[in-house]
Amino acid sequence: MTEHDIQNDIRAACSPYAVLFRINVGKVRTPDGRFFDTGVPQGFSDLFGFRKSDGKAVFIEVKTPSGRPTDKQKHFLETMKKFGAVTGIARSAEEAIKIITEV
Repeated sequence: MTEHDIQNDIRAACSPYAVLFRINVGKVRTPDGRFFDTGVPQGFSDLFGFRKSDGKAVFIEVKTPSGRPTDKQKHFLETMKKFGAVTGIARSAEEAIKIITEV
């Protein structure tokens, strides 16, 4: 199962508990040959949104069973948690539900 497949499973399974959005990022080459990054800062979580029960922000980094978060991803999650967001790394829909529903 790919990370994209896991993200889709998580979004469907978590819909009773949270509103989650998938973020898209990338590099773009301008006509004059320059590159620039689009989207959010490096390390931003794959899924983000809010918990339905209390409106708290939610950030979930999605990984395959063998995937490892980068230092920037870990730092982002730690920073968001420090400011009161619900955060975690999920390798399955069940793990994401646990992250979202734990108080």
